Amino acid sequence: MPVSYNSMHTIDINCDLGEGFPHDAELMSFISSANIACGYHAGDDDTIKRTIDLCLIEEVAIGAHPGFNDKANFGRTDMFLEDGELYDLVAEQIVLMQDHCRKEGCLLHHVKPHGALYNMAAINKGMSYTIASVIKELDPSLYLYGLSNSHLIKEANKLGIKTVAEVFADRRYDPNGTLIPRTRSDAFFNTTQDSLEQSLQMIQKKTVTVISNFYRAEIPIYAETICIHGDGEHAVELAKALHHGFIKNNIHLKIPGE
Repeated sequence: MPVSYNSMHTIDINCDLGEGFPHDAELMSFISSANIACGYHAGDDDTIKRTIDLCLIEEVAIGAHPGFNDKANFGRTDMFLEDGELYDLVAEQIVLMQDHCRKEGCLLHHVKPHGALYNMAAINKGMSYTIASVIKELDPSLYLYGLSNSHLIKEANKLGIKTVAEVFADRRYDPNGTLIPRTRSDAFFNTTQDSLEQSLQMIQKKTVTVISNFYRAEIPIYAETICIHGDGEHAVELAKALHHGFIKNNIHLKIPGE
């Protein structure tokens, strides 16, 4: 049966914020949830507070965005930690965000790992289990945002943690369903229109087109939230295009759980 492009769908648009880039306030108007840097890969107490305040004004869900303690590489370089070290790394950042939310009179909604931590956990059951275990211990009502079909989603579900399957508007996918590494020249789409078209396909058709050498196919993918990187040069342009494109196609923004 062909997909009805007039049927109603819902999606969350999330954005990585509080990382020291200038467009956070502009982006808030076009998203429904924010992943706030916890001071390890980027940010500090001041940026955390200011970003939470922006979320409260725009009624955007507040999330913790824990990453490796590696500001020099923006948390995008692989680090190999023992299970206990990884547990403490993630727990410290979530507790920090919980404390900030408490001071602001609001609640933390979700956790989304950042950068190399996210990508490593997506393909590593042990890391995913450890991250999910932190959430189960600290606050099992929190949602975990993770790459669609990844170990982050699977291991969290085993522990009874609520998950949100994430897809990416501006990133290309490998045939195995993982993101093409940033180091490759074809990792990103060059135009906003291409990013919008992929996003609509993932939401409406529940597939994504993958290309590898001479191989081209559509593979299944489940999209509950779609990511915009706040550090992207064209982040605001992309956010606007997705926001307006979704409205035009009868896709409604919805915070997970609401």
